[in-house]
Amino acid sequence: MSLITGTIFAGFALLPTSFAMTSRLLTSHFNGAIFSLSLDTNHPGSNGTLAMTSASGGCGSTPTWLQYYDDTKSLYCWDESWQGYGTMAEYSVSTDGILTVAGQAKTTGNDVHGVLYGGPKGRSFIATVQYTPSTLTTYALPLKAGPDPPYTVPLQIETFTIASHGPNERQDRPHPHQVLPDPTGKFILVPDLGADAIHIFSINPTSGFLTACPDAQTAPGDGPRHGEWWSLTGNAMSSEGLKLYTVNELANSVSSWSVTYGAECLSLNKTQTISTFAGGIVPAATVYNGASFPPKAAELRIVGNFLYAANRNDKLFGEQTDSLATYTIDSTTGTLNWVEATSAHAFYPRSFSVNKAGTMIAVGGQTSSTVSIIARDVVTGKLGELIASIQVAGKGTYTNEDGLSSVVWIE
Repeated sequence: MSLITGTIFAGFALLPTSFAMTSRLLTSHFNGAIFSLSLDTNHPGSNGTLAMTSASGGCGSTPTWLQYYDDTKSLYCWDESWQGYGTMAEYSVSTDGILTVAGQAKTTGNDVHGVLYGGPKGRSFIATVQYTPSTLTTYALPLKAGPDPPYTVPLQIETFTIASHGPNERQDRPHPHQVLPDPTGKFILVPDLGADAIHIFSINPTSGFLTACPDAQTAPGDGPRHGEWWSLTGNAMSSEGLKLYTVNELANSVSSWSVTYGAECLSLNKTQTISTFAGGIVPAATVYNGASFPPKAAELRIVGNFLYAANRNDKLFGEQTDSLATYTIDSTTGTLNWVEATSAHAFYPRSFSVNKAGTMIAVGGQTSSTVSIIARDVVTGKLGELIASIQVAGKGTYTNEDGLSSVVWIE
């Protein structure tokens, strides 16, 4: 059976707009669609306007992560479905935001993140992690464009294990959550929420094969989810003065790590951990249907010497409105300092992304199923007013894996 479901997703059509489109975004939804959005910030009579212009399928039943490469105008999508297999898809992206499937592959299922790596330009292989199977899987590019077998087969599968459960009930097994290449392109890091570890692998750039290095251990119960790089030199693509920052979903905190490059392996040393809430005071859990649901950190982004982290289910700005935390990064030490919490203008902000100019942040609310555009001051780093917002497809169900999943700018 073909995996491809067509360019326009069933039930949606290209939507005409009567104003000039100034910016474009893509957002995925757990209903199986990827939506193209246009943002007009010069529309008369309003601060800004978001419109949905098209919708596409092809990334399985529950697309969860989008990775866009502006140099090739390519989008990659991973499917979190757990039906014994999942779907990974590559799209070409036109100037008007329309997606065309360029290749697909079956995965082992429950993929939550992926990235390209290796080769002369860091674009020769794909690495993806599976949350419940506790695996890291790699593939050689290109993905096969044809819809029928033989599908692109895995190049390597690494299975993670732990000797005993962690302190949090969700740490019953390893749960890898991200694949993060280092700035040199020689290593891949995998934050593991279940194992309280950051797995480190060296990359063979020719074969794409990954060789395990010693893990970096977080504090028990941290539950590291995602990370980003920053450099004292101001060049995040340099290994000089390099720092890694990770967001800890279970502990609601951000950790910073110094980085050392050895002859064969990269190693990390934790230098700081700071809460995603002012004064370290975590808001109370929500009791729903007899169960307790605490806040949980989701994402972080670094822009210059500022770091932002998203908090889900803290309800700091309303019963269905969560927060974004802002920190400064000391330019000489890399130390994080709390600035403030501001409204995410979304419920369960699972994903957020900053435009290239650094003037706007797009926040994807999972449960609200909204994309909200928030102004950002490029000098102070502070987040400002809501520019525009739109609900995309159906709202998610509180505490469930549905609703909106990822949002990226197309620039």
